Amino acid sequence: MAEPPRVPPEMFRFTSTERADLHTAVLHAFGEAGERLVTALTVDEVRERLRSAGWYAPVSEQDLAGTLKQLAGWGLLDVIFNHAGSFATAEEYERRNLQYALTRRGEAALAGMRHAVAALSSVGALQTAVLDALADRLEELDRLLRDPDPGRNRRIFTCLQELEGHLDGLRAGIRGFNGELQRLLRVEGADLAAFHADLAAFHEVKAATVAYLQEFVTSLERRGETIAAALEAVAGHGAGVLHARALDGADLPRMPGTDQATAWLAARAARWEALRAWFAPEDGSAPRVRRLHDVARRAIVSLLQVLDRITDSRRRSSSAAADFRTLARWFATAPGEDDAHRLWDAAFGLGSARHAHLGHADAELIPAGVPWAEAEPVEVSALLRSRGRTERMGRTGKVRDVAALKAGRRKRAEQERAELEAAWSALATTGAMRLSQLGKLDHDTFGRLLDLLGRALAERPDSTGFRRAVTSDGRVEIVLRTPEDGAVAVLRTPEGWFRGPDYLIDVRTLGETGLHGRAAGA
Repeated sequence: MAEPPRVPPEMFRFTSTERADLHTAVLHAFGEAGERLVTALTVDEVRERLRSAGWYAPVSEQDLAGTLKQLAGWGLLDVIFNHAGSFATAEEYERRNLQYALTRRGEAALAGMRHAVAALSSVGALQTAVLDALADRLEELDRLLRDPDPGRNRRIFTCLQELEGHLDGLRAGIRGFNGELQRLLRVEGADLAAFHADLAAFHEVKAATVAYLQEFVTSLERRGETIAAALEAVAGHGAGVLHARALDGADLPRMPGTDQATAWLAARAARWEALRAWFAPEDGSAPRVRRLHDVARRAIVSLLQVLDRITDSRRRSSSAAADFRTLARWFATAPGEDDAHRLWDAAFGLGSARHAHLGHADAELIPAGVPWAEAEPVEVSALLRSRGRTERMGRTGKVRDVAALKAGRRKRAEQERAELEAAWSALATTGAMRLSQLGKLDHDTFGRLLDLLGRALAERPDSTGFRRAVTSDGRVEIVLRTPEDGAVAVLRTPEGWFRGPDYLIDVRTLGETGLHGRAAGA
């Protein structure tokens, strides 16, 4: 098993000292100088370049010299003596003779610090353009490898470098985005009330993330298959051939005592295996891009569930946790113990009012919409308060006599039947008549008339212009015709008056000869 890489213990010591800011600025000054191909700096040159590194505070000679000495002690700087120079004084010799340059460890420490800062400020992304670029470079490599011309080796090298760069970008983007995604999902377990002030923005972030994931997942499988096919095509030429031709086009410098080609080929082989592990593993295992597909799918489901909970919480004026916190503040500010008890009873409903579940003996008499304050009272057992039960636990009681209840129901049914017969009798006509001839009606009869008129007007007229309708029980029929003269009828009731078209109507029980029959006979 390969051992994990080990970092020299003093390599990043400069970031944790009391002068960490000055140490970092000095290293940045050397980095800026190196980009301009200046490898060694004197103390005065370091001071001049500190401004380019973002350090504007004054630095004493002693602090700057101590910083350079400390960095050199950690192996990050080399001290170089300029023996070819001429100096007039000892101080001039000290300032101009000593030069400092970054060591390989210093260059690595500066690169690592810059990479860490960039990683902290970067935002991961799932870029389909990178997948397309990977497929394009692999297809180009396939075409180049088909040509045995050695002149193509330089382009093979650059194309391979671009391919590895796209792979690094893809992996870094996926790692960054997956980290942000998992942190976003972990907010699901947090108290959403903490985000209540910015809940709308929180909702928009998760909704946008779901849309972003769905767009990426839609084309991920197709692009993954395209890259896998291109990988197999390049692998058909042989990974060794690819790397050998790329090495020839790389023109690595030949230095005595070093074998750069072996290390270079080993690095290329490792990167090639990483690319295959993502899209087309040689061992037949599932490619990592498929796992990415599964992670994205699960993330979409989780985010949608969180969005549903956020939507539910937005429908309520406050969450349960916020309600309990408010209640706790009320308990804390209660004037006395009796007030706290009353607050408890009001909040949790555990007081002595245990009769709320009791109902009237005949529940059909009390409509569901009647408030309790307006409903008839019910009998409450004295045991309910003392024992929490409505009846004594003992022998089975006698069967209740419901004869009076049945008689009451029968009486009410007969009364309702009589009222209905009276209404139909008041509306019955001996033949065709105008609506206005009904004159004055009581409120219940007027309601029956409106029901008949509504039923008739809902029907389509027949070939003679008449509309026919019957009641729900099929006993009463109305035949209606719209007035041709445009007359208006006015009906009076105890509740007011009604104004409408003066229809020609005939109301009768079924079997009687009426308006329609006479009209047909005429």
